[in-house]
Amino acid sequence: MPNRDQPDFPKPVMPTLPPRPAVELQRRGELRVEKFLEAATVVFNEKGYQAARLSDIVKLAGGSMATLYRAFGDKVGLVHALMERSINQFGQSLDELANSSLPTEQALEQAAFKMVEEILSPARIACHRVVISEGMSQPELRDWFQAHGVTPMEIMLSRYFAREHDAGRLHIEDPDLSARHFYMLVIGRLVLRSVNGRMGPEDVALGKEQASSAVRLFLNGAMPRN
Repeated sequence: MPNRDQPDFPKPVMPTLPPRPAVELQRRGELRVEKFLEAATVVFNEKGYQAARLSDIVKLAGGSMATLYRAFGDKVGLVHALMERSINQFGQSLDELANSSLPTEQALEQAAFKMVEEILSPARIACHRVVISEGMSQPELRDWFQAHGVTPMEIMLSRYFAREHDAGRLHIEDPDLSARHFYMLVIGRLVLRSVNGRMGPEDVALGKEQASSAVRLFLNGAMPRN
């Protein structure tokens, strides 16, 4: 069972990125920023990070290069904005899990379904492609995404598993390790297949079917019961 007497270790220093320009946007400007983000998603998914040009994004979105630079600073700032938005949307699924009063299997399945929807969204696919393909050349983006987009989700899952263990609804020896296992069991394959073009938004139903199976396998294990 979890060791409740372990000392609290210092929190790791969270990677940071240079702040994007602080822009006072009117409603029209906000809509333009959204169009830039939508266009960037399309261009990054079609061409990849290195081949994507900001001029391609401006051409698709409309507006001007000056507006894009004012809103995001550069291409790294644009990817950073995409990551932030995707992280916020992904986090909603686990926020609901943390506050769920549903039976454990239903709560985990519901959270898994929302995770699948976000993982297979075009914007999240674009983020994962940048992180995976450019991790060596853009380590600041890779580390920022891990620290802000993956680690907090694993922490939330760990807390949920610890709560369910304490309530007697689960037997979890190590909530942190179990959170990492659950995270990868449910979405690890989806991430890899979506990054290499084998799955996409049109495969959400299949992704949910696989996630449901993964939840049952996680909860029941594979050993026969005596």
